[in-house]
Amino acid sequence: MEKINSYKLAEILECASQSVVNVDIDNVSTDSRLISPTTLFIALKGERFDAHDFVADVVERGCPLAVVNRLVQDVPEDRQLVVDDTLKAYGKIGSYNRSRYKGTVIGLTGSAGKTTTKEEIAFLLRQFAPTYATSGNHNNFVGVPQSLCEIDMNSRYAVIEMGMSAKGEISYLTNLVKPDVAVITNVYPMHIEFFANFEGIARAKAEIFEGLPTKNGTAIINADTNFADILEEQALKHGAKIIKFGKKYQPDAKFITQEQGEQYTYNAWCALRVVEALGLDVTKAAAYIKDFGALDGRGKQHKLKLPNGGTYTLIDDSYSGQPEAMKLAIKSLSASPCEGRKIAVLGKMAELGDTSLAQHQDVGRLLAQTDIDIVIGVCPEMKDMLAELPAGKIQYYFENKDGLAQFLLNKLLQNGDKVLIKGARYSSKLYQVTEELLKMGE
Repeated sequence: MEKINSYKLAEILECASQSVVNVDIDNVSTDSRLISPTTLFIALKGERFDAHDFVADVVERGCPLAVVNRLVQDVPEDRQLVVDDTLKAYGKIGSYNRSRYKGTVIGLTGSAGKTTTKEEIAFLLRQFAPTYATSGNHNNFVGVPQSLCEIDMNSRYAVIEMGMSAKGEISYLTNLVKPDVAVITNVYPMHIEFFANFEGIARAKAEIFEGLPTKNGTAIINADTNFADILEEQALKHGAKIIKFGKKYQPDAKFITQEQGEQYTYNAWCALRVVEALGLDVTKAAAYIKDFGALDGRGKQHKLKLPNGGTYTLIDDSYSGQPEAMKLAIKSLSASPCEGRKIAVLGKMAELGDTSLAQHQDVGRLLAQTDIDIVIGVCPEMKDMLAELPAGKIQYYFENKDGLAQFLLNKLLQNGDKVLIKGARYSSKLYQVTEELLKMGE
């Protein structure tokens, strides 16, 4: 981040009346292990930890200043900035650093594919100018301030990802990010248990337009997604110029995606619309799409060795498992060429509330219509999915992920097989199965 004096920092955090050491800060950290003589330490408090417990240690090791919500004993008072909420203080610091950034900010949200689309946008923009992007999926109340503090001030473009699970969260984040261009990739019933209805999710996503400038702001919308009309209505409400992407709104440029599947086409359409919105050469950008591949955990394919000889293809889509993304992954597997059998290993879908049963059954009905040879359901919810399969389709059930990797390698997989692994990351933990397979198949 740009250097900031501790006196200015105290002013930003509205605690300028406090006595504070005079020091220049050029880095912010919430990790007590990552400190230096110019690092500001933010003492966050979570459900299972309280970083105030580490303030004395980081100061002793050379950290000049800590942001706390209560004074910590045995630490000089002038080395502590006391605020009501350290998390919101982090947001204020990120927002201030963003205000000093002279480049163009692209803010992005959506129910699925956010991180992949963010990376593809950044990949294409780097063909034209230095571009900064959110690291990984740091898209929440901690990750967005971190991203804003870490912006490369020499970059021409910055792509910032924002996530949400409830109303008002995007509103808060977008007012930190203040995007010049706001993108919504799609609207699916993700986190629907936290909303009164599906429409509420669309309106919560549309909060991203609140952060646009009152003049010359641009909204990029998926014209084919659920409640696209509401997204457009809300974008217009905030005075945005609207650019759409979708089957009827394709960029005027031909391209080839490295991965097969509708989701990859939509990601490319979205990224090219951003290029277009920035006045850059869309044809030039389209030529690079073939060089952009799927990310780890988000559809990346690996050719791996089998214990007794031969190889198989692992499609690692284990990062998340929401219904629409699950269906797209299944369709992609079904449509892909395969020398052996097609196998879908699917874990539970989480945060679906009262729709959970219907959503799992719906996935099962889709599977029943495909040429996928074998389906493995993991977690009790997947019994409802498996119950929809016809008698001729081979199926297996696992209560949890334990022993699944060994079963696949030692009992099921054959030369030429292609296996998809997808499920809710923290509920099904199928990413751990992927990690085992990758380690054993190198």
